Amino acid sequence: MNSDSESFHHQLLTWVLADNATTLESSVDDEELDGVENSLKQATASTSGEPESGVTPQTFLLGEIPTVQERFQAVLKRRLQLQIQNHPPLFPWESQLTDYPDYADEPAVVLVPAWGWVAQQSKLNLPIALPESIFRQLLQKCQLLLTSSLPVGAKLVQAVEDLFPNENQALNDIAGLVLRSTYRSPEVLEAMPNIESDYSDLKQRQQMALSLLAAKQVLDNLTIPLSLTNPVVEREWLTSAGVMRLKVEYQSQGQTGKLRVEGKLPTQGIFTLKGRDIQAVGQSASSGSLSVELHSQQLNQIYTLEVDFPEIEQAPLLFVINPTT
Repeated sequence: MNSDSESFHHQLLTWVLADNATTLESSVDDEELDGVENSLKQATASTSGEPESGVTPQTFLLGEIPTVQERFQAVLKRRLQLQIQNHPPLFPWESQLTDYPDYADEPAVVLVPAWGWVAQQSKLNLPIALPESIFRQLLQKCQLLLTSSLPVGAKLVQAVEDLFPNENQALNDIAGLVLRSTYRSPEVLEAMPNIESDYSDLKQRQQMALSLLAAKQVLDNLTIPLSLTNPVVEREWLTSAGVMRLKVEYQSQGQTGKLRVEGKLPTQGIFTLKGRDIQAVGQSASSGSLSVELHSQQLNQIYTLEVDFPEIEQAPLLFVINPTT
């Protein structure tokens, strides 16, 4: 072999026999990688009998080509490893290398369920519980329908229709039965299993009835009717942080009226009370009492109360307050 080939093989042998493989970073550079590649090309050309133009043919012994291939693969693998070590990949949210602790001694934030309002389902009067994902979807839809002027029956159907596509007639029939009952309809729920059955084990009409019953109670819980004869209404809502208690009161003061909301909160929260062109905001930095109030000359108008618990939920819970004469 010529001196270049002997030098290349000597360097490879030195690297293979070295105890510390990191010496490759200084001993194997781009020129050496090119040398391996050229040697491999020359070896291939010599076996085909067609030497490349401008390249002096070399004679290789039997078994030398696999050796060159193995060395080439080893050098290439090592170069890739060094590249990754010198330039490690970043996470999508990183702009530079960041050291993360192996563990947190004292977590600053207590992790809670992502949807803190669904705990209220345990307070509903239902034969069996809905799956959390279904109750969450139902609660979201009820929130959207809460301020709608649709009749209650239409709200119920729209609240659950996404769960039962193309079943509007059956939903309308069962919704009528639900509205004629307090919270249970004997006609529909007579065959409802009274044992530890899962929602998925029920027949479709039973699932419809259960979902409509849940929607009816959610809408009732989120609607606060007030009147001069019934000026104070209280509500409770169970969250993942604990029970929230609300006391809503309307007071007549001559030509004007005052709407006041008092709350007992299980965590820090924000109240946003809105009327027509007016609003009041109250904020509590910790659990405890919080109140807001509005003064208005119009009694027969709709008010909304948004309850926001930043520590447990991104979306606020909406209540509708309906004072009437």
